[in-house]
Amino acid sequence: MLMERFRTMFRSSAALPSNKPSRSNADRENVVLRQSRALEQFFTYINDQAGLSILDLAGATQENVSFVTGLGHKLYTQDFLRSLDDTFGPDGIQEQTNPHLIESFLEQNLDFPENTFDGVLIWDVMQYLSPALLNATVQRLHRIVRPRSYLLAFFNADEKVAFSPKTMFRIQSSTTLELTQRGQRKQAQAFNNRSLEKLFGQFESVKFFLTRENLREVIVKR
Repeated sequence: MLMERFRTMFRSSAALPSNKPSRSNADRENVVLRQSRALEQFFTYINDQAGLSILDLAGATQENVSFVTGLGHKLYTQDFLRSLDDTFGPDGIQEQTNPHLIESFLEQNLDFPENTFDGVLIWDVMQYLSPALLNATVQRLHRIVRPRSYLLAFFNADEKVAFSPKTMFRIQSSTTLELTQRGQRKQAQAFNNRSLEKLFGQFESVKFFLTRENLREVIVKR
């Protein structure tokens, strides 16, 4: 059955012991609590409904699982970045053009029937996908989400940088996110509003929000 193919992992976040050695600047965690207009809109769209199926591509966090299920919805999770490294290697951006590996990656992460999901929390994972893998992923997402469903994605708004902070997104409320950043990850490409409109061209609409943390928040309607 379809339900048997999903696994949701619960993880508790714990404070670091005070007697641990200090990290280098590159490894030090930076935790930011901020308002998110895109997150607010995402949950506004599903606020008056119950029993929806939501997909989270950043893996499971206890906060996100508790918040979404607390609203009466089902949350399914896939750790996109871990699977990306397992399939193509930690520095395998060039390998992401291999059609056999692309198909294997999609089968591992997005092999669902048409119209399975009512929403997708993409977060920032798309900026680490090469054009070939990214386009295949967007096409697959278009197939597995229902019409009038919404996708939430974040992109680095600074088009000149080659690396982005590795970020964990934890939902604190329908309008607030906790961003935990530690280290950096190489982007596969840069994005602007025009390129994102083209990327999601088969969807009904794309809406942008810019933030002071150089994040471009995007809401996409199927």
